[in-house]
Amino acid sequence: MNFRPIHTLLALTAAATTLLAQPAAAQDFPSKPITLVVPFGPGSGTDQMARLYAKALGDEAKVSVVVDNKGGASGFIAAQHVAKAAPDGYTLMMTTNTTHAANEHLYKKLPYDPVKDFAPIGLLSTGQMLLLVRPDSPYKSLADLLAAAKKAPGKIDFGSGSSSSQVAGYLLQQMAHVDMLNVPYRSNPQAITDLIGGGFAFMFADAPTALPQVQGGKLRALAASSGKRLASLPDVPTVAEAGVKGYDMSYWFAAYAPAGTPPAVIAKLNQMFAKASATEEVKASLARTSGVLALGTPEGLAQFQAAESKKWGEVIRAAGIEAQ
Repeated sequence: MNFRPIHTLLALTAAATTLLAQPAAAQDFPSKPITLVVPFGPGSGTDQMARLYAKALGDEAKVSVVVDNKGGASGFIAAQHVAKAAPDGYTLMMTTNTTHAANEHLYKKLPYDPVKDFAPIGLLSTGQMLLLVRPDSPYKSLADLLAAAKKAPGKIDFGSGSSSSQVAGYLLQQMAHVDMLNVPYRSNPQAITDLIGGGFAFMFADAPTALPQVQGGKLRALAASSGKRLASLPDVPTVAEAGVKGYDMSYWFAAYAPAGTPPAVIAKLNQMFAKASATEEVKASLARTSGVLALGTPEGLAQFQAAESKKWGEVIRAAGIEAQ
């Protein structure tokens, strides 16, 4: 007769209990409020998207979903907070390519690992940015702006409130063969406030943050960042159409949980986000900003993130940006 050591039997029993508990835990999930952590300040595109999803998720799951803005340090603060949170599905991160594709190429040392510290839930949407100037700006077109930059190397300044915004400006500089000065901010809404006040010449900002300012007459859009014009601003050309051939920059939103979150809970969260994405409110918001719904599986997000990290690394190197 074969006897197993008591510690082996206990370990097997514990493992079996854990596996059996996971579906039960997912079946009861969620049973208390969920916190959706955002790496940027109030009013940012990510914040707007998070609040939209928070309402839709809460209505679907019949629990409170609270948005917690932890802006600053290019998303480091929020990413660290979620990475260290309990892996139970109740602390999530609504984020962008800034924290999970670009930062690892912009900084020599990150206080978090964008792959190992997180469990992907799903890609939510993709979008593009607008190149913005003040209404009274002397630059009536992108050609005007670039001509001025060529006449005065290092004198034209551009603001940025995220890694996407910053890289978009540097890539324009590199592809147009001009020398400009970057003025970084904690978030795009802060940068936009200073742009309106005359703090610098121009900036790229995500469409959800930029559109209200353009439509309200506080800013003017010279170009859209990706390969397609915004449906809400059909007369605004893309950067490529305006003279910088091959220019194409976009961003994405995705949801993550802390690493170690049970797969059954991740699957339940993915289902919840899928239902939230199907609501009229979410679809209408994306239509207004020319965003593209892109919900997929957790495995799909992991693969997408790996490809995006490679792409952003190439873009950052092409833009001539050195890691800090």
